Amino acid sequence: MTEAVRICGEHGPFSAERGRCPGCGSRGARLLSGSQRRRLSTFVSGALRHFPDDVGLELDERGRADYDALVAAVERKYDWADASHVAAVVATDPKGRFERTNAGTGTGGGDGDAGDGGRIRAAYGHSVGIDLEPTDAPIPDELYHGTAPSNVDSIREAGLRPMARQRVHLSRSRDAARTVGRRHADEPIILAVDARAMLADGHRIAKRGQETYTTDAVPPVYLTVDRDGV
Repeated sequence: MTEAVRICGEHGPFSAERGRCPGCGSRGARLLSGSQRRRLSTFVSGALRHFPDDVGLELDERGRADYDALVAAVERKYDWADASHVAAVVATDPKGRFERTNAGTGTGGGDGDAGDGGRIRAAYGHSVGIDLEPTDAPIPDELYHGTAPSNVDSIREAGLRPMARQRVHLSRSRDAARTVGRRHADEPIILAVDARAMLADGHRIAKRGQETYTTDAVPPVYLTVDRDGV
């Protein structure tokens, strides 16, 4: 269930699951219902990952779009949404799906050049062709991937491939991998990825967002069924 978003007049938006503003303890006022937050997050993610042209966005080679143009696209899509709602979805996303830079005092506020809402991109998950730069974040020795039981045999033969997306997505924890796997099966299988060996053999893995790591592919030799996650 997606939690609602509330907003504190002093410290800005926060997820309603917290109960009170983490900055001052205020109850704040409701800004987005859980349903509105989910719909808006899905649209923004899709626009930045999969269909920017359809909503009038232009991505640069790193996947960044003009933030004010994104807000305008949202306002065309939903008659109840405005800049404050977009800013709240971006700021409170629990997985760190979005990266906003160079925000001015225009749409959405922030520091920077006056009248400039800055740039925004999805941190991962693209099907459109972009080139995300490497990151310096440390990589755990082991990562995880949740999948349907029916996929295990083919994965054992061919490894993990990006399919419709540019990169394979891996999770930091078993719980996160299980949540992802439940999109495909009620009782997913958790695969353990020997990230340490992959890095030692020259494969690139990058941290994207809070719990997600990406790589071009995972050959079968680095994969095992995680018995602790079954």
